[in-house]
Amino acid sequence: MQRAVFLDRDGVLNRVFVRDGVTYPPASIAELELLPGVVQAVRTLAQHNLRRIVVTNQPDVARGTQTRAMVEQVNQQIAAQLPLDDIVTCFHDNTDHCACRKPRPGLLILAAQRYSLDLAHSFMVGDRWSDIVAGQAAGCYTILIMTPYSQAARCMPDAAAANLPEAVQHIIEHIRKEPHDDANA
Repeated sequence: MQRAVFLDRDGVLNRVFVRDGVTYPPASIAELELLPGVVQAVRTLAQHNLRRIVVTNQPDVARGTQTRAMVEQVNQQIAAQLPLDDIVTCFHDNTDHCACRKPRPGLLILAAQRYSLDLAHSFMVGDRWSDIVAGQAAGCYTILIMTPYSQAARCMPDAAAANLPEAVQHIIEHIRKEPHDDANA
């Protein structure tokens, strides 16, 4: 069984847009902008033989304000720029009550089954309480990227970081401090 780092997309890998206090994902490839240090951070995870899987809620598709095709184009552009193993997307809204929409752990469980992942030795990095709760429900070590909209009080992550490069540094240090276990190598 392998380890993975599950990464939320918007606000962790790429810039979000804030309008009237509400965050929005990029509406097109033209709006897509990776955050500083993200490319090297994901490369570092790859160098440490950690699976890199994006798990993202994209409810604007269910709400009719974004097309599935455009979300998939943005995902493909991100995948072209980063050494990722997969991008797993939930296109539902809260009212759909699906198993995959974070804070439920369905996206992580699906990826774990697809790639034979050891969730108990994996990590979830996100910028919202729902990412942290999903990671906890799946049994992962969780790291909250602190942003003005993170709502840290709604969750208790295992760690916090200012950005993905800092979170990756924390992950590598966490792994180094673990007792050596050949099953997790």
